[in-house]
Amino acid sequence: MMRFVLSRVLVAIPTLILVSIFVFMLQKLLPGDPILVMAGESRDPATIEMLRERYHMNDPVLMQYFYWLGDVLRGDLGRSLRTGLPVSDLILQKLPVTLQLAVMSMIFAMLIGVPAGVIAAVKRGTLWDYLANGVALSGLSVPNFWLGIMLILLVSVNLGWLPASGYESPFVDPWRSLQTTIMPAIVLGTAIAGTLMRHTRSAMLGVLQADYVRTARAKGLSEKIVVLRHAFRNALLPIVTLSAVMFGELLAGAVLTEQIFTIPGFGKMIVDAVFNRDYAVVQGVVLVTATSFIVINLLADVLYVMLNPRMRATL
Repeated sequence: MMRFVLSRVLVAIPTLILVSIFVFMLQKLLPGDPILVMAGESRDPATIEMLRERYHMNDPVLMQYFYWLGDVLRGDLGRSLRTGLPVSDLILQKLPVTLQLAVMSMIFAMLIGVPAGVIAAVKRGTLWDYLANGVALSGLSVPNFWLGIMLILLVSVNLGWLPASGYESPFVDPWRSLQTTIMPAIVLGTAIAGTLMRHTRSAMLGVLQADYVRTARAKGLSEKIVVLRHAFRNALLPIVTLSAVMFGELLAGAVLTEQIFTIPGFGKMIVDAVFNRDYAVVQGVVLVTATSFIVINLLADVLYVMLNPRMRATL
């Protein structure tokens, strides 16, 4: 297992290097000159030249990349052009918000999507199957921004059950935090639940036709034990992989959902940074998001091997 983990880490390292190159070139591709933005409205030539020397803008692009990479490896992602605060501090402020929202969305999606997929596969061709597929298709088809607006209109405006927007940290007020994040979590989790349901159903249908499942039934085991202990455990493998990918996408920040509910997470942060030409923040958020996505997929690969005895036997 350790050898497998090390091999996956060695594969991830070149990917991280390519991601760092892409993130660095992002600043070069964006319109405008960040040095002119930092110099302010006066744009004093001496100040501009000083800033170019300070940030190595007069050096070749390759040298600029190595300077930037060295700062990143030390945890220095630069400073926000808008606020002057370190980008790493801003990310540490926003990351727990997005992480909380992503975890709640995944919990909601898995509680709905996985059981619905299992039931649809076991009850294939029945009303339950058609109903589960219809709900999944609706979840995939309804836009997040429309569902978010409808929830605000119904739950917040008409019924007054939950606040329409805002955010509260769970460390300050856990109950208020749950109230402010439950609706955006439902909005984000609805589409993921539909995807999980479809893939769970497909995986379960394939497993239920396997020889070992027919053997388990022939031995007289109850249908509940056959489905949960024999079929579902093997159908979990593609579900784990898909869940990791979906969770990584949630960490990237749900731009529209966070904007609608005024959630101060990664999505809102990067939108504000793009509109304000805050290049350092854009670079930092993209780099952290891409790195998190790679790490999550690495963990999914390890979990995949742990769940699959046949793969463990080949290590």
